[in-house]
Amino acid sequence: MNIAFFLTPKNQVVYENPKSTMRQALERMEYHRYTSVPLVNGTGKYVGTLTEGDLLWKLKNTPNLSFNDTNKIIIQEIPRHISNKAVLISADIESLISLAKDQNFVPVVDDNGVFIGIIKRSDIITYCYNLLYKNKELKN
Repeated sequence: MNIAFFLTPKNQVVYENPKSTMRQALERMEYHRYTSVPLVNGTGKYVGTLTEGDLLWKLKNTPNLSFNDTNKIIIQEIPRHISNKAVLISADIESLISLAKDQNFVPVVDDNGVFIGIIKRSDIITYCYNLLYKNKELKN
């Protein structure tokens, strides 16, 4: 099976530029109710994932940082505590599942590292559930 079957294309994904501010990321993540977003640089390359935890640790570890001051913090200056790995669009399903077990989503890149979308763990689980359920239904 081709992993592109599961792909949510870039134009349907909420992502952030590492040169954006912490406040922009906080507001975008709150608006969409996301706990993490891919980071895509100005040339379109996937450079990591920003999580709520990263933002919280930054707040905790920066004395006197108020919400109003988060517009002065650039995302690329925020340490990231989790390294979400991407897969190539040509990757096999085993590589995808191996990453998806530990990540809410798996970023997908082309051969040049350009971000082309994500594969959500929930979509993989739904697909597997349907396979199992249909197989069970056929046996009954």
